[in-house]
Amino acid sequence: MGEASVILGVKIIRKGDIVLLSQEKYTEKLLKKFGYYDFKSMSTPYDANSKLKKNRGESISQTQYAQIIGSLLHLTSFSRPDIAYVVGRLSRYTKCPS
Repeated sequence: MGEASVILGVKIIRKGDIVLLSQEKYTEKLLKKFGYYDFKSMSTPYDANSKLKKNRGESISQTQYAQIIGSLLHLTSFSRPDIAYVVGRLSRYTKCPS
């Protein structure tokens, strides 16, 4: 069968002795699904000194917010531990996202 290149949607990239895990396709699919694909990317996912403010823009449903948070939690489990803190902060508002 050979070496696996994808397991449960996680792409395995081998470079010599280094093994990299990538969920690029899954991430792109999520961004498109929730309408955030064309947003500007950031090198740092969260500034710990910033304060969260009440949403004054377009409202989001509790169900959709929970789906987004769940999808981001999935990413933190496999390939994006760097976003775990901010996802944890945002998950506190799942009951009342606005």
